[in-house]
Amino acid sequence: MNILIVGSGAREHAIARSLHNSPKLKTLYCLASNNNPGLQNICFDMQVADINNNETILKYAKENNIYLAIIGPEGPLANGVTDVLAGSGIRVVGPTKELSKIESSKSFTRDLLLEYKIPASPKYSVFDSIKGAQGFLNYLGNDFVVKYDGLAGGKGVKVSGDHLHSHKEALDFCDQLIQKGGKFVIEEKLIGQEFSLMSFCDGNCLKHMPAIQDHKRALEGDLGPNTGGMGTYSDANHSLPFLTINELNEAQKINDLTAAALKNKYGYGYKGVLYGGFIATSQGVKLIEYNARFGDPEAMNVLSLLESDFVDICIGIADGKLKNIDVNFLRKASVCKYAVPQGYPDKPIKGEEIKVENIKNVDGLFYASVNIENDKIILAGSRAVAIVAVDDSISGAEAIVEKEISRVEGPLFHRKDIGKSILIQRRIDHMRTIR
Repeated sequence: MNILIVGSGAREHAIARSLHNSPKLKTLYCLASNNNPGLQNICFDMQVADINNNETILKYAKENNIYLAIIGPEGPLANGVTDVLAGSGIRVVGPTKELSKIESSKSFTRDLLLEYKIPASPKYSVFDSIKGAQGFLNYLGNDFVVKYDGLAGGKGVKVSGDHLHSHKEALDFCDQLIQKGGKFVIEEKLIGQEFSLMSFCDGNCLKHMPAIQDHKRALEGDLGPNTGGMGTYSDANHSLPFLTINELNEAQKINDLTAAALKNKYGYGYKGVLYGGFIATSQGVKLIEYNARFGDPEAMNVLSLLESDFVDICIGIADGKLKNIDVNFLRKASVCKYAVPQGYPDKPIKGEEIKVENIKNVDGLFYASVNIENDKIILAGSRAVAIVAVDDSISGAEAIVEKEISRVEGPLFHRKDIGKSILIQRRIDHMRTIR
């Protein structure tokens, strides 16, 4: 069985490792955007190519008799790579172009939830010009968010109080988005604690993964610019210390209802990972946004905890037979931290060597934006390597990760506070004040 992974970050390294650990007879292939050494070591063949070119991916898949393809990043999904591969009889884990609008269009998702009466959205309005934007901002007051209605690599969202400090700044940002030729969404800013809930989905059946909390801010204490994610943690009960059972159930139900809404609207089901970015508020759980694939770093947490055969799960998704697959995760906690280049995210150092020889548990090491050049690991300009540990408690996993990530050498930094008891207690206290 030949399996293709599209993408080359730590998420794809985690996907490849989970596939590799399956006892099934298989050969792994990868189309990548950088020479990720972790993927090179696992895959029979890895090629650096334009992963946003559908024809390039299809040609490679046909040449290598690919049975199953797993799409890592959002770009190829939004470009319709699933439609192209499935059209040639290749099984795919990843939704069609039409259904991946759940990520590639913020307005699509908000309107879908409204149409199907899924009560998970804040107040919002969609604009394709500046007309009416001032009036809606006046209606919302000081608590607002402005979102580009498309993929922007995590840089298309600005929040009042954090990035925008007046209606004038908000309108200036709206103007910039109009110049890009895109629509934008203005919505109510939600107050609470954010968390991720990803679900395997085969078009009918959903199997939910453990809840995860990501840390977007670059610096300790949740300060500094937003990033792709500096690290994540999950708890042994598959919930989070600040969540109630009801809140976790609400998030799972929203994923269930959204998958059903997509099937009802388009006549066929969503196949892949449905990733809800949620926030627990005083008014219950609300959806911030959907992603149409595994999160990064969240993938490293859940796949490190996965007990079931990942190849079976992927085929179950692609063939619409997920209900027949037992999907089980270790009842343990996990912590993931990223080491990132100095200057990240705004002006990251590139081209410098890093060293990982002192890492004790290489199974907890995931390579991201690095290249292998002359047998040296070289920074490629974004998050460099992730370290994951699994333990009976969050604090136990955090201590292991902190020790390991401090052994990575090079011009890097990481957030020491992710998974620390003091930061988690702050989350618990915050939810107590708003419930």
